[in-house]
Amino acid sequence: MNLANKLTILRVVLVPVFIAFMSVDAVWAKIIGLIVFILASLTDMLDGKIARSRNMITTFGKFADPLADKMLTTAAFLVFMQEGIINAWPVFIILVREFAVSGIRLAAAAEGEVIAASFWGKFKTVTQMISIVIGIILMCIPDFVIGNLASLITQILVWICVLFTVISGVEYIAKNWKLMKLK
Repeated sequence: MNLANKLTILRVVLVPVFIAFMSVDAVWAKIIGLIVFILASLTDMLDGKIARSRNMITTFGKFADPLADKMLTTAAFLVFMQEGIINAWPVFIILVREFAVSGIRLAAAAEGEVIAASFWGKFKTVTQMISIVIGIILMCIPDFVIGNLASLITQILVWICVLFTVISGVEYIAKNWKLMKLK
């Protein structure tokens, strides 16, 4: 197993650690959860750079990297739901896109093809990660300082993520429609 794939696996391992800290009702735990999230997000950037620069691109990496991203961002959106910051709709829309893309990837794999993430897919992931970091930072600010503004800002950021999620999903489906044999 190469270094890029090890970083992807590390990201997967960090997801339950992130959830555990975010589930504790204390600012110190949220700050540690934020640090874990940022570290996990950085592994996404690093594994791709390492894989490309050292010619370590593997089928496992093409499959596991986007899966690890989905696990991390979905965990954060579920934390936002648990905290009452967002409702189920944005999470549902994001998950529908992720399931659709995963289904297409499975269809491609059945045909012996591996589909790497597109620009829009990567942009969607970066947008989600930045929005989540800002949302967690806002969770750490006491309500008496900014009131409901933190929740409102996070909701707006999440809906911006939904917009890019839908754009990337439509692009992905359009590009790979030929893999869907509707007979």
